[in-house]
Amino acid sequence: MRAAVFHPGTHQSANWLTLDDVPVPRQRPGELLLKVIACGVCRTDLHIVEGDLAPVRPRIIPGHQIVGEVVEGATPELPVGARAGVSWIGGVDGDCWFCRHNLENLCDHPVFTGYTIDGGYAEYAAVRADFAYPVPAGLDAIHVAPLLCAGIIGFRSLRVAGVQRGERVGLFGYGSSATLTLQVLRSWNCEVYVVTRNESRRQAARAAGAAWVGDVDEKPPVPLDRAVTFAPVGSVVISALASLRKGGVVAINAIHLDQVPAFDYDTLLWGERQVRSVANMTREDARDFLAIASRIGLRPPVATFPLADANLALAAVKHETESGSAVIVL
Repeated sequence: MRAAVFHPGTHQSANWLTLDDVPVPRQRPGELLLKVIACGVCRTDLHIVEGDLAPVRPRIIPGHQIVGEVVEGATPELPVGARAGVSWIGGVDGDCWFCRHNLENLCDHPVFTGYTIDGGYAEYAAVRADFAYPVPAGLDAIHVAPLLCAGIIGFRSLRVAGVQRGERVGLFGYGSSATLTLQVLRSWNCEVYVVTRNESRRQAARAAGAAWVGDVDEKPPVPLDRAVTFAPVGSVVISALASLRKGGVVAINAIHLDQVPAFDYDTLLWGERQVRSVANMTREDARDFLAIASRIGLRPPVATFPLADANLALAAVKHETESGSAVIVL
């Protein structure tokens, strides 16, 4: 099969991946073999190829927002021909303290799709059957791909922040994940306040129904109940904290974050304000979010790329040149 492969230490400039001929993966017991239809491109993929996440294998096929057709290893839930979605968490040990306490997203020995095991920048992918999700009939493959990480992790961020229906919620940064999160919040009748440096994204947030939109040096005009930060910049966490009411929560949706600046406890954190990090997702998050996405007809804007242009797709994510989520279409 053809695959876009990352060979750590050998790439030059923005040519992170090479298009290689590699064997079709062998489907083992408990796995599905998927013929990949589409694979979303995530900023985490960029962290992998740029070395922000240290390489753990001599070569890896990235991609963890996979939609594929089951061709081998069928289950009652996912028979041959069914469409399956796969996300960042590709498996857990099931036996550590966290797994036994319903916190599998914090598993001590997780498997990460497109990082510790091969992902979806390829014509076929082998995945654990118990970490593959049926794709609701109302969602097409290209538009469901970005939901499988950006959407799910945004949804988990709302859970970590403790968002309730009708609350005032701030989104700090407005990329793919925040775009999807805003639509969920609107379906919950929340007032959404968006802070982002990019003018085109500010316009997109207004068009999507945000109650207020501002630049990074602006503060929402009302105290927020909750906030989610999406930009991988520590100073944004301080901006979010400064916008909270007492008892409010900031959830940090970033797998990689630079240093959070020193801040004044009395004015920013006192009053039982909280800062919580968001780590990965659970299978329950995935299933619940896909059900919501189907119910509200969530259809994110996308920019499609053929497999041969996987480097261009990564560059589009890096430089934020596309108005929609980058998706590799096989």
